[in-house]
Amino acid sequence: MAKLFNFLPLLFLNIFIQTISAQVAPAPAGPTNITQVLEKAGQFTTFIKLLKASQIADRINSQLNNSNQGLTVFAPTDNAFSSLKAGTLNSINSQDQMQLIQFHILPTLYTISQFQTASNPLHTQAGNSDDGEYPLNVTTSGNQVNVTTGVVDTTVSNTIYSDNQLAVYQVDKVLLPMKLFGATAPAASPAEAPAPTKPEKNVRAGAADSPSGSSDTSADASSAVSLKRHTVEASLG
Repeated sequence: MAKLFNFLPLLFLNIFIQTISAQVAPAPAGPTNITQVLEKAGQFTTFIKLLKASQIADRINSQLNNSNQGLTVFAPTDNAFSSLKAGTLNSINSQDQMQLIQFHILPTLYTISQFQTASNPLHTQAGNSDDGEYPLNVTTSGNQVNVTTGVVDTTVSNTIYSDNQLAVYQVDKVLLPMKLFGATAPAASPAEAPAPTKPEKNVRAGAADSPSGSSDTSADASSAVSLKRHTVEASLG
């Protein structure tokens, strides 16, 4: 019995130490991963593939976990990509496809309420929006956020993820930038071909032929009259 009493304090001491250790050093949370965020939400398979193929997913994760700069991502659903005209993505090269994906990423963290005071056009990772090539504008009505690119108009339909560094919002259309998908200026119409000129009359040839023909005709007529007169005179004689 004495041995049991000697053992109990050691047992309670070990339990106490383990409890304190668990409270002081909790298991660290895993780093933010944009791919995992989208996979957990579902219905973003195409966008995930493009993020991985362009290596933009790695850049986002690196930035989130190695700097304090926030990011905002507009994530188009699989239905949004399916709604594009056939061949839309294949109509641009790989570099432009990367620009298209970066157009969905803002290098600043925006909460829904912060969109109400955002200055348009918003800057994206695709390029300078001030030059009119990659404009992205937002307007708000209550908690609804409307997004327009000059080619596409859509709304933020859901908040997928939000913390102090990353906000991911669902959009139901692919954000097509003016630079890549804007209406191209109509091709200049070819200059009207001049009307074909009529061939000039060979006036000189005609003039030369005409008097000659008239002279011969007159000579023939005179001969005929003279012959007729001689015939009449002979018959009278």
